Amino acid sequence: MSITAHGIWAASPSTTRGQPTQLSADPKGERIAYASNKSIFLRSIDNSAISTQYTAHTAQTTVARFSPSGYYVASGDVSGSVRVWDCVGEGSTKGDYHIIGGRINDLAWDGDSQRIIAVGNGKERFGHCITADSGNSVGEISGHSSQINSVSIRQQRPLRAATGSDDTSIVFYHGAPFKFNTSLRGQHNNFVYGVAFSPDGANLVSVGADRKVCLYDGKSGEVKGQIGEGEHKGSIFSVSWARDSKRFVTSSADQTVKIWDVEAGKVVQSWKMGEGASISIPDHQVGVVWPAGRSDGLILSLNLVGDLSYLVEGSQKPVKLVQGHQKNITSLAANGHVGHGETLWTGGIDGRISSWNAVNGVGENVDGESHTNYVSGMTAASEGQGRMYSAGWDDTLRVIDTSANTFTGGAIKLAGQPKGIATSGKTALVITNNELEMLQDGQKMGEKQLNFEPTALAASKTLIVVGGNDNIVHVYSPSLRTLEPVAELRESTSQISSLALSHDGSHLAVGAASGKIKVYKTDDWSTATDRWSSHTGRIASIAWSPEGTHAVSGGLDTNVFVWSLANPGLRIKATNAHKDGVNGVAWIDGGNKVVSVGADAAVKVWAVEGLN
Repeated sequence: MSITAHGIWAASPSTTRGQPTQLSADPKGERIAYASNKSIFLRSIDNSAISTQYTAHTAQTTVARFSPSGYYVASGDVSGSVRVWDCVGEGSTKGDYHIIGGRINDLAWDGDSQRIIAVGNGKERFGHCITADSGNSVGEISGHSSQINSVSIRQQRPLRAATGSDDTSIVFYHGAPFKFNTSLRGQHNNFVYGVAFSPDGANLVSVGADRKVCLYDGKSGEVKGQIGEGEHKGSIFSVSWARDSKRFVTSSADQTVKIWDVEAGKVVQSWKMGEGASISIPDHQVGVVWPAGRSDGLILSLNLVGDLSYLVEGSQKPVKLVQGHQKNITSLAANGHVGHGETLWTGGIDGRISSWNAVNGVGENVDGESHTNYVSGMTAASEGQGRMYSAGWDDTLRVIDTSANTFTGGAIKLAGQPKGIATSGKTALVITNNELEMLQDGQKMGEKQLNFEPTALAASKTLIVVGGNDNIVHVYSPSLRTLEPVAELRESTSQISSLALSHDGSHLAVGAASGKIKVYKTDDWSTATDRWSSHTGRIASIAWSPEGTHAVSGGLDTNVFVWSLANPGLRIKATNAHKDGVNGVAWIDGGNKVVSVGADAAVKVWAVEGLN
């Protein structure tokens, strides 16, 4: 048996309201780089299902920038650390440098891919200039009294750099080594969010919270003036130049993305995101990039909830929308067709639920009013119903119409915080703090009070299995509006954390907080194997293969294991599958692939071969 990485469906960029989010495109215009949680993702622009993940940061990442050569990426995090790494080969780290005592807000490379300026919110200084290969100091970033939000380096000689800050000023530097030249005050009267030199070095543009767009001479720093006053009705978060240096694009909290003609000083195209005239905070456009090296003139804009809009001049609407999760994915379910789960469903810590095409990896958020926080479980309705159930820590159960990718009906109130969800025939089962609720067609059919706190749930048409914090697995037989006890499995020495019944109902896998998995035969409750014990952390999820001969498990130890029932000592392992832990696993493609989700907000596909 073998398990190999087949694909990464990347997390969406992390965003913060009222702050710019930096996007970077490689010189060929093939990939974008962005920060998400503790990772950096390099994502194909043309096929959003193709991406690579860099996981060496130990703190929340904030920014990533491709070098002009296209061979390296520099990335920063909230601890003030900047890492330089190879983005063409294996992703090995070339350098790890501590720059400031706080958040890195932006990075810029010089035209030779040798020097990096990193800026942010430090305690003793707000930025520094270093060499990419050794971290040696090659200049000083000074002249600001508040955190620096943006930095740009002129790509031609003589080298120039500019920074924009919360102190409303722009500082112009001469280099190299970079040193203070002049402070440009009075152009902005609020936070400066973005500065950018044009590719030909002739112009510098700055944008900010005062809704102004200001131009300067790229070589001398001389002010040319403000253009397009009143065009944007909200803070301008980001600016990016076209390859021809004649136009640039801005994105704003007024939900618009605008292309500007520099010579005319006017907007030549504008896109408004969101529906209708009402203000939509999720549609704030907090980042934008105009990838060089492309012939189609594509622009990518990012909104506050992490959706990437693909914009093309001449088209009034985005030509493509890329969606996904920004935060920890807490639950995973395949659709109800056993072994042919061509649609995957994921729920996150923020209540967002997305559907994924298992063939091409395209994600789409479910329409309608979702949960308001943590999605604790999802399960497909019995085959043919075309429904998916989800339970969340807003103490509600919601129903998704899988064909329309939308929520149906209203939220169904539960008796308490749901710990798990499963289906038995047409009945949806939910465990809360001390009871098991039974629902059909949105109506409560009955409940059973439990004399223990339930922690895990699994069900088939003939069995309902509940694991508890008493370390016991309680097995029931479903009958009309009630449950009949069948067996109690008491061998576990730690809390039951995950349960899974094989598709034919012949085996039950029991995962514990200790990292051990035990498998029982359901006909006589004898032990099938107790040798699945390689996890070193809590078992978060177990899923059986369509044939019931193998199972996959994911745990808090960040690993994914595939186990053989016939040969319990045989196992294969995907180490460090998800940074900070695996939360869900499932089989797709008839049992040829495994999918996992975790705290890094990414969905990962693993090819499994040689199952025998």
